[in-house]
Amino acid sequence: MLPQNRRPTHPGEILLQEFLVPLGVSQVELADHLEIPVQRVNEIVRGKRGVTPETAWLLSQAFDTTPEFWVGLQSNFDLTEKRPKRAVPKLRKRRAG
Repeated sequence: MLPQNRRPTHPGEILLQEFLVPLGVSQVELADHLEIPVQRVNEIVRGKRGVTPETAWLLSQAFDTTPEFWVGLQSNFDLTEKRPKRAVPKLRKRRAG
């Protein structure tokens, strides 16, 4: 369920606050462990880049979560960010005639 009254937390903030900080692991150490560029980890943590399915798989293995956890966080964030400003009425079936 998407929050109505607030912006969802970016997956990068959750990565930092719920995983890296408690484990005492730096962004550089995570990047080395995942064998990905430090820039990718840093941009995710800063909310400048989203979590791709590939990165979701890597994070899920490193932190014993599921890829769906990471993709779900990203999806909720993206859906809220791209919510249209206008409503579209429901499409109704045309009458034959």
